[in-house]
Amino acid sequence: MLLLNDTSLTPVSFILNGIPGLEEVHLWVSFPLCTMYSIAITGNFGLMYLIYSEEALHRPMHIFLALLSFTDVLMCTSTLPNTLCILWFNLKEIDFKACLAQMFFVHTFTGMESGVLMLMALDRYVAICYPLRYATVLTNSVIAKAGLLTFLRGVMLVIPFTFLTKRLPYCRGNVILHTYCDHMSVAKISCGNVKVNAIYGLMVALLIGGFDILCITVSYTMILQAVVSLSSAEARQKAFSTCTAHIFAIVITYVPAFFTFFTHRFGGRSIPPHIHIIMANLLMPPTMNPIVYGIKTKQIRTCITRFLLKGKDNPSHNI
Repeated sequence: MLLLNDTSLTPVSFILNGIPGLEEVHLWVSFPLCTMYSIAITGNFGLMYLIYSEEALHRPMHIFLALLSFTDVLMCTSTLPNTLCILWFNLKEIDFKACLAQMFFVHTFTGMESGVLMLMALDRYVAICYPLRYATVLTNSVIAKAGLLTFLRGVMLVIPFTFLTKRLPYCRGNVILHTYCDHMSVAKISCGNVKVNAIYGLMVALLIGGFDILCITVSYTMILQAVVSLSSAEARQKAFSTCTAHIFAIVITYVPAFFTFFTHRFGGRSIPPHIHIIMANLLMPPTMNPIVYGIKTKQIRTCITRFLLKGKDNPSHNI
């Protein structure tokens, strides 16, 4: 039953409908999602601890990686526990204000992840094109300021989402066809004019995603020119190998994001709703990033091996 407050057509709460069309297999769908969430939390916390504890990893590239891991943990934690409660216990109701808060955190951390990937591309550009100035350009102070500005950019651009959504009247119902609150999923159930929401959402996507992709593209164009100009094939391979993990992270982050963004706006009727929702809940970046960086980054791989060997050499003894 739809309950409205006394002052406006604003529901007291929303009902998150889970995955429409797959209600009978909610429990089975939850197992891979729970597994991915567990891997994401364990892998990213492990990576952050390793970077913190190993002095050899106190370099700009690894500090940015720790920031990416921290963002991934926050991003998946803002959605997956709620999703699992729906799939396991059928707890679908969410308070209106809690929904707005979740929307804010989801979009802020998504923008933050995009920004960190852009900063990592700039890091690779400086490391490969200006190796002698790398340590002096990317100081701890510069890294901290860049991370803070990236976070503030997301916060300032996402805050209007909450006000634009709060002002809308909801007289059609309060059932959201999703497992968590995101901007367009909530706006679509309004009976008001959501044109402003759609335009602002597109503008934010261009200001964050468009700007970051442009910076990443320019950085890798310059990197490619610098790598091709190297005389030694071994030097070219070594320089480019430092970028492979980051390129993979870019692909697994932006491809699902683009799919969700464009199908929400241009292909919503041709693609079944459960495809949208499953794609939105797949934790590909948080799950795969620590695995890929652990395998492809030599310094991290070496530190993991040393950490494991240290554990074998110093077993705890019962007295």
